[in-house]
Amino acid sequence: MAEDRAEVLGVVTSTDRRGAEVAAADLDQAWRRRGLPAALVALWPGTGAVRLDVSVLGARRRDPVALARLVGRARRASVVVGHGSATLPFGALASSLARTPFVYRSIGDPAYWTTSRARRIRVGIALRRADRVVALWPGAADILAERYGLARHRLVVIPTGVPVDRFGPTAAAQRPRARRALAEAVGLSSRLDPNRPVVAWLGALSPEKDPTVAVEAVARLGDAQLVMAGSGPMQAELVGLAARVAPGRVHLIGALDQPAALLAAADVLVLPSRTEGIPAVAIEAGLAGLPVVARRVGGIAEVVVDGETGVLVDERSPEAVAAGLSAVIGSGSAADAGVAMGLAAAARCRDRFALDVVADAWVDLLSQVAGTVWT
Repeated sequence: MAEDRAEVLGVVTSTDRRGAEVAAADLDQAWRRRGLPAALVALWPGTGAVRLDVSVLGARRRDPVALARLVGRARRASVVVGHGSATLPFGALASSLARTPFVYRSIGDPAYWTTSRARRIRVGIALRRADRVVALWPGAADILAERYGLARHRLVVIPTGVPVDRFGPTAAAQRPRARRALAEAVGLSSRLDPNRPVVAWLGALSPEKDPTVAVEAVARLGDAQLVMAGSGPMQAELVGLAARVAPGRVHLIGALDQPAALLAAADVLVLPSRTEGIPAVAIEAGLAGLPVVARRVGGIAEVVVDGETGVLVDERSPEAVAAGLSAVIGSGSAADAGVAMGLAAAARCRDRFALDVVADAWVDLLSQVAGTVWT
């Protein structure tokens, strides 16, 4: 098989279609289009309903068989690229045993995930085994350098990239039609009102994403509907909360293979997370011409310019998020502001986060690390 001769071996934690995994798959395809003999593997299977179609090394989480197989794959590669989470310890050790260069893509906010001393020690040991560490924005690179003493020449800043041709703005007059199409596709035909504003949620239903804040914020907006695409451990809790505070206005539709249909139907994306890197979903929303209302955490401010392409909220409160949503949806001046912000977001995201530009930066980096020029 072609992937057995891969010179660029990408590694994701699982086959679940989450942000890091989707970004890795997009990069893998972009590298192939540029002539790199690339392959993508997962350490173990995912648990979600929507998964990537990639080779899996282990049978379960932290399966030692996955490490052994990764070592074998690494020996046939010119460079191994780990995309967040468990790919750091697994990729660093496997690459060291195989004597293959290792590049680690730090996908989140290093200030959030490495607060304990024990975790900093473990992460630091693995990071120092990497030939290069890719941070998503300059502030993350600064934290990695200061917290772990990484040499600046080993740190590279390359943001998240998104294929721009997957998303495009939907005119306000076309949104009712898009809402009807979405409702039919996900079984909401009798419940989603095509003539009322829609707030979109895309992401894991897990504590770090703070989905309860989104539900409680929309509950304070009497006319808005919240459509939540995603799965996770908080699903049952959110169903109960929605029934109490916003009956009939919150719809959990499960994970989506492609988010374009939801973004076309929405007026705004809400992202009240406690932590983020540079989330692809914020870029996707921007490309779809939507303003984003988000908490000012991690690298969010690299995507969302407060007052220009969306609203940034400093407080972790439903009231603050609701105020941000009110500023960009509804009627009159708020609706006009939302449209203007959405257009500005589309232009910014095309300029800064187009996958083609990001992939070219990656090819330059991988060529340096592997000592190979691909044509």
